[in-house]
Amino acid sequence: MEYRHLGRSGLQISEIAYGNWLTHGSQVEEEAATACVRAALDAGITTFDTADVYAETRAESVLGRALKGERREGLEIFTKVFWPTGPGRNDRGLSRKHIMESIDNSLRRLQTDYVDLYQAHRYDRFTPLEETMSAFADVVHSGKAHYIGVSEWPAEQIRRAHALATELRIPLVSSQPQYSMLWRVIERDVVPASEELGIGQIVWSPIAQGVLTGKYLPGQEAPEGSRATDGKGGANMISRFMRDEVLEAVQLLRPLADEVGLSLAQLAVAWVLQNPNVSAAIVGASRPEQVGENAKAAGVRLDVDLLKRIDEIILPVAETDPVKAYQNVPARRP
Repeated sequence: MEYRHLGRSGLQISEIAYGNWLTHGSQVEEEAATACVRAALDAGITTFDTADVYAETRAESVLGRALKGERREGLEIFTKVFWPTGPGRNDRGLSRKHIMESIDNSLRRLQTDYVDLYQAHRYDRFTPLEETMSAFADVVHSGKAHYIGVSEWPAEQIRRAHALATELRIPLVSSQPQYSMLWRVIERDVVPASEELGIGQIVWSPIAQGVLTGKYLPGQEAPEGSRATDGKGGANMISRFMRDEVLEAVQLLRPLADEVGLSLAQLAVAWVLQNPNVSAAIVGASRPEQVGENAKAAGVRLDVDLLKRIDEIILPVAETDPVKAYQNVPARRP
């Protein structure tokens, strides 16, 4: 495993981070989830990403139990706040009330006194940004989080939040967007803004919900039990990539992966890590062996010629337009 600084902060995190969206507390039993966490630790992964909303808060609890007994100072634990975690009007969003209550609930479930990174899971259009950032400042100053980040925020909102964070003397150091060969919407605006501000990307879905593994074939039904057949939310996310022209392009990557001795999944993870603004790529797993395989992408360097050939195959079918990506910013009130 190799390690990188998170943005321009002093915090070092593992290039491969382990995430438990759609798995812990939902798709896999706790014994399997714990085995995946152990595999991550064995592979040198020290960075673990979760969120209060995952599996209706169960994912945080599963991760907390799986990491119990580990040396806390040797881990970087990240979580997020925004999406509904209860039935009440204030059980969602980025109001001061919800942030202050949510951090305490997350820490209880994770069985820790602090998180290394506390992230705004989406931008809240119904709460003044000043209120949100002031609450985050109090979370940091109370010692409940060391750093602050955002997830899926457009560049304009990142700039505003960073300016307020600077005034409040708190370290806003990260952005957590979707990013892969097939989903490149951050490259136009978010990455340049982040490079200027010293913010690092912690990217999720580097293998495009499994499409970049090559297991989905054009003109064929998705394998039973795969993400594309998951009725708990996975199928909705992957549907944007389940087009024959995309699946055909992915198959054309296989000889390129073979050239450098990588699986298609490893090539996909290594590809996002070539972007110097990426601090870590988040991988998930339902089986321990998946963790070890994906972790082998750490430290891989892809040459310029290979990157060019990947672009020639994938760019024609990739999503690059940030307007499309952010046009449906979720509202927290009906």
